[in-house]
Parts: sequence; structure tokens; C-alpha cells
Amino acid sequence: MSTAEQAPGGEDVTWGEVAPEAARRLLVAAVEAFAERGYHATTTRDIAGRAGMSPAALYIHYKTKEELLHRISRIGHDKALEILRGAERREGPPSDRLADAVRSFVGWHAERHATARVVQYELDALGPEHRAEIVELRRETEATVVRILEEGVAAGEFDVADPAGTTVAVLSLCIDVARWFNVQGRRTPDEVGAFYADLVLRMVGYRAQK
Repeated sequence: MSTAEQAPGGEDVTWGEVAPEAARRLLVAAVEAFAERGYHATTTRDIAGRAGMSPAALYIHYKTKEELLHRISRIGHDKALEILRGAERREGPPSDRLADAVRSFVGWHAERHATARVVQYELDALGPEHRAEIVELRRETEATVVRILEEGVAAGEFDVADPAGTTVAVLSLCIDVARWFNVQGRRTPDEVGAFYADLVLRMVGYRAQK
């Protein structure tokens, strides 16, 4: 996992809720492997090897490779939804809340780009039950942004004929950052977030209220 995805001292900050420590090591190793090779090309032996453990040790904490992916996906989608709901609840006009939502959402996908690639692009590898669970979280994520857009339209700040369709476009734009972001690039995660926030406000026809 890139240093951009680690706290000072090297401890990964995304998976603090995962315990015990061995389970967390395996999950971090799975993120690395899935991001580099893809879910289907990764074996449980690959994951265990990256974690410095035996393949048998993996099954003590996770019954299957798919269970690992589900845990990664669930935590990642919960975090994404938390970011957007936090922006929605903040004080201020819809334009400020939309900009904050995009800035934070994009920043997370850039800073945690390897994790985000797995979370956002391996959905079809989940089993039916787990996939349905994640799809529901994605619906809640979309609904949060739709509400902000609808409030902006009602307030006269946004010119959006189709809030639901616009939401899909906005979230797709934000999520795609995880695919191309490079820590050696010319913009930091915060700078990319600020750039996208401005871009999205232009997309929704933002008009400052007098």
C-alpha cells in the first residue's frame, strides 16, 4: 500500500476497526493484492504471503477470499457515505455543502486510491447477498447527494433539471479519481478535491445568491 495511504509511522488508518491485528494485516495485504492484480487474479496464498503468514492462517480470520473483499468493500462504502452525510449535515447553503461533499469525497478517493479502486471497482466479484448489501449503501450514497442538489435547486442556487442523473455523473467523476491518481503527480489529494469541487459547482450551474 502506498505511503499516501498510511499515517505517520506507517500504520494504516483506514482499517482501525479491524481486529485482531492478524486479521487487519491480512485485510491490508488483500487490498494491496486486489489493487495491483485484481480480485480474480489474486489467490489466498498471495494474500497470506504479503501478510507474512501461512495460507492456513488466513482461514482462521476469513472463511473465503470473497469474505475479505466484502469486509473491505463494506468499510470503504461506510466511510464514503459517512463523508457525504457529514457534508450534508453541516451548516450553510447547499452550494457550500455540495462543495464540501465533493472536496472530501474526492480527497478520500485520491489519498486512499488503492483502497478506493478495490472498493469501487470490484463490486461484481461479490456474492449475491454481499453485493445487494453494498448496492444498498451505494443507493444511500446517491440519495445523499440528490438531497443536496434538490435543496440547491429549491434555493435557486443550482440549475439542475435531473438531480438523480446529475448525481450519477458527479459521483462517477469523483470515484474515477481513484483510477488515475498518482502520488507523484502535480496535485495533492486536497488540491484535486478543491479542483473537483469548483468543477462540480460549474456543472450544476451554481449561481451565488445576492
